[in-house]
Amino acid sequence: MSAYRLHEGFIAPARRHPAFWRFGVGLIVAGFVYLSLNQIYFQTVLGLGSNDPQFLTDIMTGSTPLAMYILLFGFVFMAVGVGISARLLQDLSFLTLLGPLPLLRRDFRLVSLAVLSVLALVLVLPPWDMGEPYVPNMALGRWLTLLVPSLVFILLQVSAEEIVFRGYIQQQLAARFRSPWVWMVLPSVLFAIAHYQPETAGENALLIVVWAGVFGILMADLTARSGSLGPAIAVHLWNNVAAMAVLSLPGDLSGLALYLAPFGMDDTAALRAWLPVDFAMMLVLWLAARVAIRR
Repeated sequence: MSAYRLHEGFIAPARRHPAFWRFGVGLIVAGFVYLSLNQIYFQTVLGLGSNDPQFLTDIMTGSTPLAMYILLFGFVFMAVGVGISARLLQDLSFLTLLGPLPLLRRDFRLVSLAVLSVLALVLVLPPWDMGEPYVPNMALGRWLTLLVPSLVFILLQVSAEEIVFRGYIQQQLAARFRSPWVWMVLPSVLFAIAHYQPETAGENALLIVVWAGVFGILMADLTARSGSLGPAIAVHLWNNVAAMAVLSLPGDLSGLALYLAPFGMDDTAALRAWLPVDFAMMLVLWLAARVAIRR
């Protein structure tokens, strides 16, 4: 497909060792590294606060900025895992999972400007609430003080996810299979399954999985069109900043938010009513990214 001509350069390094067994073993190695490092990390962190029960509760729920930073940093070990697999099984450097760095930086900047413009427009247009007023969660001064580190930690989280799903997995599948139905859909299915949380999402758990799967396919499309992870990281970053650091659902993972929504995950009817808005916004951001990179 001519629209995906830059994708060939993105996956070219993976073509050197395309054997499917290498990919399978690589996933096992990456999973083992991630789980091992993640366990060591959290055991160490929780050990430091073992005399404070509230600290454990904060970490489990992400209800404070520190807790959120700790949770978000844990995603880095996903990238470490696939980086080790790429080196051991495919003889690839970690940077090849990102695509050409000049291209990545340029498209990340262009897409960030486009996405932020769309989000700013949405912010100033009515309606200005979600049926009920937003609930203040953090003083503006403190939020502004924490904004830069919050952006850094969210960037770490989304970059790690993109490196795993649109980097390592998409590259390896595309190196062996030409059909986008394989290298776009399969990583997105895995990405969607990772977002299945029936204990918190309840009756909406499957709808959120569908949302994540569609999001994954759109990010795979942007990666194939641009030849790097730049656009996918940019869209993913500002989407998560909006959901984590600006307006979050009350409850889990709300420690960085300036405001809370007037309903939570447990209000299944209200959440379901707003999911179509989330789907529409996802499509708008994808189109804005395509316009920004002109592909």
